[in-house]
Amino acid sequence: MHPLPPAIWCGQEGVSPVLSVAVHAGHELRPELADAMVLAEPARLREEDPGTGFWASRVVPTWLVAQRSRFEVDLNRPREAAVYVRPEQCWGLEVWGHPLGPGHVRRSLAVYDAFYAALAGIVDRAVAQFGHFVLYDVHSYNHRRDGPEAAPADPAENPDINLGTGSMDRDRWAPVVERFLADLRAVRLPSLGRRLDVRENVRFRGGHLAQWIHDRYPRTGCALAVEVKKFFMDEHTGMVDEPVFQDVGDALAGTVPGVVAELERSVP
Repeated sequence: MHPLPPAIWCGQEGVSPVLSVAVHAGHELRPELADAMVLAEPARLREEDPGTGFWASRVVPTWLVAQRSRFEVDLNRPREAAVYVRPEQCWGLEVWGHPLGPGHVRRSLAVYDAFYAALAGIVDRAVAQFGHFVLYDVHSYNHRRDGPEAAPADPAENPDINLGTGSMDRDRWAPVVERFLADLRAVRLPSLGRRLDVRENVRFRGGHLAQWIHDRYPRTGCALAVEVKKFFMDEHTGMVDEPVFQDVGDALAGTVPGVVAELERSVP
């Protein structure tokens, strides 16, 4: 008897025009892919976004968090590029012990389609209730790619939090974006004794999910692609600095009241 596959997502719907998702939070694989996986666990975890699901689920009452690993299907890429078949599609990593067949790819894309269908239903209901919405698209990113003993990447090009806004109508959503940035920059993290370095479109401009939101909801939806540098953890060992991790979550949650206020006051 084959084991049941893990859940595709977890989430809940509440009452708020601000939603959150974490599409790279998952680590699970369906059994047939777990058997084919040869990539070591630390390397897998390093390219996933551990912890982002916790942040997404505490920010607002409506959230959706992927449970499956991006190595099964990458929900932040276009559908035709969402399954890593060759190493050049995923940082040169050797992921599979044998080539994935068409059936493997088809079943992974079915997961992709199911997730986006669930997200569309949640967002459609939010639009029907509030008229417009803001979605926090929560990610994390590596900054020590030269190895654990090497210096981290230049902070001038790697802010603590990179806000990607490249696919939105920036003028339309300017009040929301500027309020989010201002409120996040004003936070002084108790665990670090300093404010966050928060900048826009330095490392990332937002991925497919943000583009999907802006294409599907051009007048009613604003996706804020939030990329948190892994200064809250050791990206090579996976050890999390819990006080910093908790403070980052508090900082993100603290931006929601201002975003809601600007959404209601400033967006036609």
